[in-house]
Amino acid sequence: MKINRKKYFVDFTIIIAFVIFIAYSFLSGYNPGISILKDNFWVFLKEMILALPVMFILVGLFDVWVSKEKVQKYIGKTSGIKGILLVILLAFMQAGPMYAAFPVAYILWKKGTSSTNIFIYLSSASIAKIPMVTFEIGFLGLKFSLLRILISIPVFIAISFIMGKYFNKNKCKINDV
Repeated sequence: MKINRKKYFVDFTIIIAFVIFIAYSFLSGYNPGISILKDNFWVFLKEMILALPVMFILVGLFDVWVSKEKVQKYIGKTSGIKGILLVILLAFMQAGPMYAAFPVAYILWKKGTSSTNIFIYLSSASIAKIPMVTFEIGFLGLKFSLLRILISIPVFIAISFIMGKYFNKNKCKINDV
């Protein structure tokens, strides 16, 4: 398999710069660089290795078990308010980090979900997952958490409609993204 070096030049450059920075940090005793590797990088890598395979299995099962017609019927372009509520509910029930929402969003888009509902799903997943909200309530209180969600969701819905119209106007397709 031949690697297209021009296409991945920036990615390779960032990885090489990271490795050089970490090596320099260990050789010179630069504590922030050492901390980045020991405290942040390994924790994040472990989280990804544990979370992503499970998420991809669930997304694969969703892809096989749920028909394109059902997705289009309930959260497609003509779903209306019911579709918006369903994608918000789906986002609320999702667990795990935000990067786990992107494979789900891709499958939903591939199956015919409207771009507006995709944006609503991603926005809702970023602010109101049930596990995240329960921690927030514990630290900041129920009143604050509910107020934040009740203000954020309508704003995200409005922004999602604007972005959806832009995508539809410019005829963006899955392959364009």
